[in-house]
Amino acid sequence: MVHESPNSKPLLIFTFMAESTKKNCLVTVLLFLSISRVFHNVTATAVVEDDIRCLHGLKDSLRDRNGNLNSWNFLNYSMGFICKFAGVDCWNDRENRVISLALPGMDLCGELPDALKYCSSLQTLDLSGNRFIGPIPLEICNWMPFLVTLDLSNNSFSGSIPAELGNCTYLNKLMLNNNKLSGNIPPEISSLTRLKVLSLANNNLSGIIPPFSGLSDFEFGGNRYLCRGPLAKCG
Repeated sequence: MVHESPNSKPLLIFTFMAESTKKNCLVTVLLFLSISRVFHNVTATAVVEDDIRCLHGLKDSLRDRNGNLNSWNFLNYSMGFICKFAGVDCWNDRENRVISLALPGMDLCGELPDALKYCSSLQTLDLSGNRFIGPIPLEICNWMPFLVTLDLSNNSFSGSIPAELGNCTYLNKLMLNNNKLSGNIPPEISSLTRLKVLSLANNNLSGIIPPFSGLSDFEFGGNRYLCRGPLAKCG
């Protein structure tokens, strides 16, 4: 007959509990990794869907008389399909994530739509040489906070230059020349430390040019009531 030690039962119970704890921990870790992967995939898919929604909304809001955006076909949802669109560059060809949108001289007509808020990874927006009208949206830097180049020149934008452009902290190049912009130059723009190229020429701007530092290329001419800086003294 085998006699159990007085301490054997607690030892067996402890061993069983330890093994059970290990299994529970393993199940918890696997469950966490599975949930994390699902969350990552959902987040990545949402980002991709956002960029598609951005371009779809932009196309729908504009008048494209010359059919320059005919290549923007949203019926084929394949990997990187929007990267083949005219004027669109992606972070890479394997995902629908837009880094640059360049549509200069396409005779596009309309206002800047809020669909642009879905292009949140955009670094370059060039809509120069078209027939855009209306104000520059106050939310533009909230929509696209990583903009490095913003070129809205040679259009018919009106209203004032938004002080909120000072929130585009990565902005290196800002081209707003040859529009119908009025009012003062907001001092918030002069606080953009990365800004190197600035053109506000040929608008209806007035008042004093705020002090800029670090500009390598700038244009302010063609604004009758604008003064100081490189222009005439005020008053």
